[in-house]
Amino acid sequence: MTEWIGLSRATEGVPGSAPPPEALRTPAPTEGPLVDTYGRIGDDLRISVTDRCNFRCTYCMPAEGLPWLPKSEILTFEELTRVVRVFLGLGVRSLKLTGGEPTVRAELPKLVRMLRDLDPDVDISMTTNGFLLDRLAGPLAEAGLDRATVSLDSLLRHRFQEMTRRDALDKVIDGLRAAEAAGLTPIKLNCVVIAGTNEDEVVDFARLARENAYEVRFIEYMPLDAEQRWERAKVVPSAEIIEAIDRVYPLIAEHEGGVEPASTYCFADGAPGAIGVIASVTEPFCETCNRLRITADGQLRACLFAMYETDLRTPLREGASDADLQELIRRNVWAKWEGHKINHPDFERPTRSMSMIGG
Repeated sequence: MTEWIGLSRATEGVPGSAPPPEALRTPAPTEGPLVDTYGRIGDDLRISVTDRCNFRCTYCMPAEGLPWLPKSEILTFEELTRVVRVFLGLGVRSLKLTGGEPTVRAELPKLVRMLRDLDPDVDISMTTNGFLLDRLAGPLAEAGLDRATVSLDSLLRHRFQEMTRRDALDKVIDGLRAAEAAGLTPIKLNCVVIAGTNEDEVVDFARLARENAYEVRFIEYMPLDAEQRWERAKVVPSAEIIEAIDRVYPLIAEHEGGVEPASTYCFADGAPGAIGVIASVTEPFCETCNRLRITADGQLRACLFAMYETDLRTPLREGASDADLQELIRRNVWAKWEGHKINHPDFERPTRSMSMIGG
């Protein structure tokens, strides 16, 4: 066990660097919830099941895609299930499947069933681009998936094609209908808003929310693109989005702050649906963040912007016990930093882009 404790992926060809020594000055707790040195409890686990994607969104990856991980480096369903079982034993209460694009992972309903069998009450959801939901929504729901969050950045066919490099808007809409029919509700839509690109559609998305009882969540453009073209000038502040919608459809604040990343609003006239904003850049919510992430190749990250990772795959494959894995997990979470530094001069981008980390 000694060679695994605190080991972070800093070897050649592996993103990340060792955790700052100051974060490990005191030993991590050996009992109780997954807590860090700032008192935050990690109980929401994001699980990337693949780094591959069938879209090429301009704010995420280049048109030609990225070098995909070899199959041998991806955690198997059995490995994922074992790791999740350990996390559940440490107090994790919600799971979200991510990618890349999770639906391109073969036999995904089988994994959902395996996770559901671990705990009939754990919340299991998925973030997807919706392209394959027309045929997978039913099987995923039957396997035990609770909800689907669909990424949708434009309601205009030509703009959708420009942003995703795929002429697939109709297919995504079909996927939304299939998800509704399968009971993967309430459905949430994630819309990344980029200045000069799609900010003129926020009211149209609000109308879509009202007409379909969706929760549309607008996400500020973050520096996680593979081509590193992010510019602060292209960030549309969430406050401006809410103001634009409120002028047309008056809103009432429903939830602000807490462990949820989104501040949510309902419509003042009682219409169904809701609006959410995730102000990761202009109003960071790091002080209440409860999220943890496992990458497709089995690296644990306590922050989306973390500069270090803890390798769980190697111990898994070398015979680590559950107690060994628990200790590795606790040390990683204990070392979680105070927050990202997007708004600071010394901000450093993580070496992995969003599709390689998992949203």
